[in-house]
Amino acid sequence: MTDQPLFKKAFPVKGDFASAGEASVKVKNILKDIGYDSGVIRRVAVATYEAEMNVVMYGGGGEIVMAVNADHVNIIIVDQGPGIPDIKQALVEGYSTATEEMREMGFGAGMGLPNIRKNSNEFTIDSEMGKGTRLDLVFRCGG
Repeated sequence: MTDQPLFKKAFPVKGDFASAGEASVKVKNILKDIGYDSGVIRRVAVATYEAEMNVVMYGGGGEIVMAVNADHVNIIIVDQGPGIPDIKQALVEGYSTATEEMREMGFGAGMGLPNIRKNSNEFTIDSEMGKGTRLDLVFRCGG
């Protein structure tokens, strides 16, 4: 994997449902415009949307950074939310801390982090209580 990306862009994520999904759609459209592999685009889109919704619901806003390389895409998602107290538990399919309001909107199935991990080739999560959460994702071509 090359160190210097061919293209790099940051997208702010507001902490409100009115603009939820905007950043992940922009990421997907840029990859389409570049002519990236459709399978990679699908995996990036799923993971980025799930992460963006987590930032909106729990992180109070943040940022998604996309770096496109010839053989892979890096996505970094950062928020300044309350942090995840038990990352191991948060990665269990079906585990959710969604509020009743979030569930009424169709969220809270407990599949966000598991779907992000499943769709990325490399998945790193760091979270510090009171400081926020950071996801580092890699999506390889053909993988």
